[in-house]
Amino acid sequence: MTTEISKLKTCDVSEAKDILSLHLNAIWANPEMASKLPPMMLWGPPGIGKSTLVKSVTEEEGIGFIDVRLAQREPVDIRGLPVPREDRQGIDWIVASEWPREGVEGTPERGIILFDELTAADATLQVAAYEFILDRRLGELYTVPNGWYIVAAGNRSTDNAVARTMSSALANRFMHLDLGASAGEWCDWATANKHHPDVIGFIRYRPDLLLDMSTHHERGWPSPRSWSRVSDELHLYEEVGMPERSIGLIVDGLVGIGAGIEFQAFRESKSLLPDVKAMLRGDIGPQFPDRMDQQWALTTSIAAILIGEDEPEEMFNGLFDLFSIMTPTWVQLAWHDIENVSDMREGLYEALCEFSRFEELADKILGATKEINA
Repeated sequence: MTTEISKLKTCDVSEAKDILSLHLNAIWANPEMASKLPPMMLWGPPGIGKSTLVKSVTEEEGIGFIDVRLAQREPVDIRGLPVPREDRQGIDWIVASEWPREGVEGTPERGIILFDELTAADATLQVAAYEFILDRRLGELYTVPNGWYIVAAGNRSTDNAVARTMSSALANRFMHLDLGASAGEWCDWATANKHHPDVIGFIRYRPDLLLDMSTHHERGWPSPRSWSRVSDELHLYEEVGMPERSIGLIVDGLVGIGAGIEFQAFRESKSLLPDVKAMLRGDIGPQFPDRMDQQWALTTSIAAILIGEDEPEEMFNGLFDLFSIMTPTWVQLAWHDIENVSDMREGLYEALCEFSRFEELADKILGATKEINA
């Protein structure tokens, strides 16, 4: 029972996206649901990908996105400016133009308003956001369009980040989700988004270092966000060139010295591997290492090499030669990566499935025949 309760405490990014999409589709199908469904509050440590999650949903759905960093605002930014009425019998409010308005040219009919860093905002800002978040309106002058959904995100008090207590009145209006870091899910996302294979291979080898908050919080530390930045730096390093010591300092500065040393050791171990490109081209015979870290490194590099080639079909024979000496588990992982990147190279996956040698390994790769896969 304790284990089951523990599992319910956090959700993966994919689970949060599914719930978010469910709410979006509900309000789009029935506009009356916009005022009935609770807004969503995403909790999680810095760098886990809360705002990235929300933005990715808007990009996939092709809808509007307004990102409000609440801690950087003033109450007047939310509530608006007071102006005297012409009859001098009171005041009206001029509401900020950034909020979506129905019927206004250029305003999407559907979208998400994200109140990021909600828990970093002081009490006056949280109070200013109450009416907007809870009632979807600002007085009598503005109402959130029914096609727009409200999401908030913030860090927990245990995350050693700026986090203030949320009032019970506000908390009770939200549907709360605590995000957890899943190495497998993150690696799938990173593969599909062209992250450097060294980073993906390392996280697969050391999944405990995807998110590690036990290190020095006033310097770099491992998180999904910092590993994405390591990937960017490695791509830059390979594009323009820089001393090896410099890239080592950059990695240490992003993920901390401990994780940085382990990552650099992983890359040095990978450098001892035979040339994977040469194997795929058939220039040298297939070889699969005995060391676990090198197995992760080689397997993770295959998909990235294929999509980076102008004529990947010329590597198919070498690829299947390599598959023939790999165990089914490693072959299935490599094939999984190829499926993940298939959108980046039109026709690659289909060409592999139609390749003359595919039948040799259909059961080994997929656990099913080609016909079942089709």
